[in-house]
Amino acid sequence: MTDILGGTVLDPESGKTGAFDLRIADGVIQEIAAAGTLPEAQTDVIDASGKIVTAGLVDIHVHFRDPGFTHKEDILTGAEAAKRGGYTSVVMMGNTKPHPDNLETLRYMLEKGGQTGIHVYPCANVTMGMEGKQLTEMEALAAAGAVLFTDDGLPVTDEDIMREACKRAAALGKMISLHEEDHAYVKESGVNAGPVAQELGLTGASREAEYRMVERDIAIARETGCALDVQHVSCKESVALIRAARAEGLPVHAEATPHHFSLTEDAVRRYGTLAKVNPPIRTEEDRLAIIEGLKDGTIEMIATDHAPHAEEEKALPFVQAPSGMTGLENALSLGLRELVKPGHLSLLQLLRCMSTNPARIAGLPGGCVKEGAPADLLIFDPEAERTADRGVSRSSNTPFTGQAMPGVIQTVICKGKTVYGLV
Repeated sequence: MTDILGGTVLDPESGKTGAFDLRIADGVIQEIAAAGTLPEAQTDVIDASGKIVTAGLVDIHVHFRDPGFTHKEDILTGAEAAKRGGYTSVVMMGNTKPHPDNLETLRYMLEKGGQTGIHVYPCANVTMGMEGKQLTEMEALAAAGAVLFTDDGLPVTDEDIMREACKRAAALGKMISLHEEDHAYVKESGVNAGPVAQELGLTGASREAEYRMVERDIAIARETGCALDVQHVSCKESVALIRAARAEGLPVHAEATPHHFSLTEDAVRRYGTLAKVNPPIRTEEDRLAIIEGLKDGTIEMIATDHAPHAEEEKALPFVQAPSGMTGLENALSLGLRELVKPGHLSLLQLLRCMSTNPARIAGLPGGCVKEGAPADLLIFDPEAERTADRGVSRSSNTPFTGQAMPGVIQTVICKGKTVYGLV
């Protein structure tokens, strides 16, 4: 047994906050009592004085590059980065080699994820080889443990295939997570079609690439009843479309990434390929629209799109360099710095977007602090400051290294065991 004493407990699910002590045993929160009132027992003790005790973070959008691209990241190193960022649950995307479009690869991901000490869930692909031509055996993949379906990295451009995928996913009670970027509107990826792209001698990626796909897939959700997750929303038009869909009662959800709510296209001018991501970082107007979407609940989740690439790959000329940045280790701090401290979100709202909501939407356990719930917990000081370092991910392709960051994590507990920090 372990007792967590002296902290301020914040349950993002119920909103309950106060000075409580927790007792955990057998991977479960056994008891929550007013501070100083837990009955004596032979326990290990974690002193959380002056800290927030809350649910472990949940990220439904990470790339661990395993199998196939383990020079960038693998499941074990990705999980270490997740722990350091306060995460106890992550969902891996499927642009690996081979893809999780088959049972063998899915089982490999499940088995290796089980070695990490945290919850590492695999997705399965919507189409074979992410080629957009033939649907996977969705029923068998769901039965084997796939928690959602996605071809992330590529859109499902064929409308008939997308419609059939949605019908099958709806019958399974599974969500489809969508990279909404129609390449017909993308001349060069990773930079917004605008003045910064022009400075680079490029055309860039139009906002239409995203919002026209969002518009199409909302119509398919209306027709099929399939739950959809619009990944990494980047433009104000998409926010407006998702807001209207949710007001209509459609099962349409959305993610914001820390880089899309923290940066504008000027970051490409300043940081070069470290700020090259798909979809691209756009304008200040778009950034503020994403923040407004988080404030009013249009965008329910913050997901990192943690996308490691090797240093030599990011050192290539802009057009040749791959898109993506690492994000797990700085996501909570960026939420504090860019959303909580300016007054856009309360700490409770931030934590709900980073734990309760993604767990609920993806059908995962966790995201709460209550008796009988999994002992997946995060203890951190939101006021303490640190300097963002290189991190423990195998790659370090982020523009935030060296910046001052609020929020220092003391301890991460998963399945009742300390997996990061102080015991």
